[in-house]
Amino acid sequence: MTTFVENDLTRLVDQATEGLAVDKQAFLEKIQKTGDTPTWDNMIKRALENIDEANPDWTYVASRLYLKTLYEKAAANRGYEAAEGYGSFYELIQILIDKGIYTPQLLETYSKDDIDYFAGMMEPSRDWLFNYLGLYTMATRYMAVDHDQNTHELPQERWMIIAMHLMQQEDPSERREYVKEAYWALSNLYMTVATPTLTNAGKTHGQLSSCFIDTVDDSLQSIYDSNTDIANLSKNGGGIGVYMGKIRGRGSSIKGFKGMSSGVVPWIKQLNNTAVSVDQLGTRKGAIAVYLDVWHSDIEAFLDLKLNNGDERLRAHDVFTGVTLPDYFMEQVENRGDWYLFDPHEVREVMGYSLEDFYDEEKGAGSWRERYLECVNSDKLTKRAVPAIDIMKRIMKSQLESGTPFMFYRDEVNRQNSNAHQGMIYCSNLCTEITQNQSPTEFLEEMTEADGTLVKKYKPGDYVVCNLSSINLGRAVPEGVLERLIPIQVRMLDNVIDINTLPLTQTTMTNHKYRAIGLGTFGWHHLLAKENIPWETDESVDYADQLYEKIAYLTIRTSMELSKEKGSYPVFAGSKWDTGEYFTIKGYTSDAWIQLKQEVAENGMRNGYLMAVAPNSSTSMIAGSTASIDPVFSPFYFEEKKDFKIPVTAPELNHQTYDIYRRSAYIVDQRWSVKQNAARQKHIDQSVSFNIYVPHTIKASVLLDVHLQAWRQGLKTTYYIRSTANDIEECEWCES
Repeated sequence: MTTFVENDLTRLVDQATEGLAVDKQAFLEKIQKTGDTPTWDNMIKRALENIDEANPDWTYVASRLYLKTLYEKAAANRGYEAAEGYGSFYELIQILIDKGIYTPQLLETYSKDDIDYFAGMMEPSRDWLFNYLGLYTMATRYMAVDHDQNTHELPQERWMIIAMHLMQQEDPSERREYVKEAYWALSNLYMTVATPTLTNAGKTHGQLSSCFIDTVDDSLQSIYDSNTDIANLSKNGGGIGVYMGKIRGRGSSIKGFKGMSSGVVPWIKQLNNTAVSVDQLGTRKGAIAVYLDVWHSDIEAFLDLKLNNGDERLRAHDVFTGVTLPDYFMEQVENRGDWYLFDPHEVREVMGYSLEDFYDEEKGAGSWRERYLECVNSDKLTKRAVPAIDIMKRIMKSQLESGTPFMFYRDEVNRQNSNAHQGMIYCSNLCTEITQNQSPTEFLEEMTEADGTLVKKYKPGDYVVCNLSSINLGRAVPEGVLERLIPIQVRMLDNVIDINTLPLTQTTMTNHKYRAIGLGTFGWHHLLAKENIPWETDESVDYADQLYEKIAYLTIRTSMELSKEKGSYPVFAGSKWDTGEYFTIKGYTSDAWIQLKQEVAENGMRNGYLMAVAPNSSTSMIAGSTASIDPVFSPFYFEEKKDFKIPVTAPELNHQTYDIYRRSAYIVDQRWSVKQNAARQKHIDQSVSFNIYVPHTIKASVLLDVHLQAWRQGLKTTYYIRSTANDIEECEWCES
């Protein structure tokens, strides 16, 4: 391990503290007084010990010192002088291709002249933008290492490799400029890409998408096919949402024999075992969210799956749960009315339709409630009446104990569906921000060919894929770069669709059918602090409304321009983009919006779904900002994972921003958070990972009011109920 003589030590401390509001002399004396031999680790530790609310800049001292260790390791492993910081980029690519880490496609696509040009564009000084937690996270989880975990790649090289990988299929005459723009966006921390893209871009293995959503049909074939598909996606680094509302309930008939079905719980337990058994190369277990309709006859057993007491044979602790809720249920909760539970198989057999295939086209009226009431009034159906408020109590009890179920307001989702002409949305994904058309894959027949080969034929369903990245609001908005950033960001996301190698054919087909992307944001609390806008104010709500309308406008315009260049997504015709209904529903009436509406009708849209706000807790840490649209936990806290405990302050914490951050997650009135999110949701065509933070002593009536407010104000989904008493396992799949 490197040690330092006094002159070296003074020089290093001068470099590490340059331009920062820290007492470098006291730091130097502290290192010398400890009696320890000065090493990188000792100096980093001493710097981290100094971080508190009054001294946030020490994180950058620690980061700069840590950078020096990365430079030394990379130089030793790549064979160049450590003082140079960055070595030959071309040689790095050659080394890691030879080691089987990078894909040979990098050298097949780009010439040495291209790569030397990109090397000249790189700005090592941007390494100083990282705080310690961000750099540590980047280095230990995302930067390319060899099979023995030796450091080779450095931060700016990771950004450049991502940019090169995502632009590889662009026109060679323009490709350099697109790579340059993508690198600019990434290296300035104006945006981040999704965790799978950040990890796997430019490498030989792994895919680039975050989440997938499957729809399971009511047959043994579909259930087991789905389990196999989910295992393959999980193995390749995907989080899974699964809709199981079509599966018959406990006690339903099988082939006419009554009372034979064991319901959905055994199949969910099977998925639970898949989540535990099929992990990502031993790094983390799979993550699966299962959704069920609130009218399903097994809903009560479903809501108890995550509880810590009761019969363990009826528990599934390793899956996440979500419940799909029609407006009429929420109305019955408000009115303290009865709610009826049905077996979906019996409804299909007796009534000739599936309840889940309908929704209320208007608030308070529509085809779903008409059919539901037909089922209630039918004397041919088995049904059970339960007070709606009792179901809601079970939902809230599970939420306060386990954080779930997530809430999915199905009528609002489907009313706002831009591609309702192509199907239904039954549920969301693992992190509740994706809402896209779904349908089950249907097994048709098994055939034997002349050579004895068995061939199974399927009719593929819409198997949803989430391609995500997020704007760093805390940096991009104050620096006025949204107009430049969003066009390159949407292009990057659109290119993921064509470059990606997905393990299931039907995911690839759905991906190309809708060309769906999810442009999101993080750093909302960071931005409010910089703008000196308190959380619990009308000003914050108005600001959310204005900002997200601007982001929506720029995103839609970019997709339209890409459509002119590359063509529309295949099922654009008849969509709400095509008819203009999308703009009418949103109430966009300004001259700019009317002009864009006309241009979309003329030129099409490259992407059928555009915007979604993901949780992005880890990637927001890399960018040194606040997660998603959430308030900070505290102005000063310790970030703890399995392998570290690092002191962290809110970004750009000072005497001017402290008061904004002081109103932290468990302090702010959640009703203001709902108002902000309602203003934001109005401009987002998909949904938002929206956490609700509550004290463990919260009254049921107060939590109920928050849920009712979220539903009334048009939220499509809510994510975790984060109570001070429950220990929520972080979802990492949709970080972007």
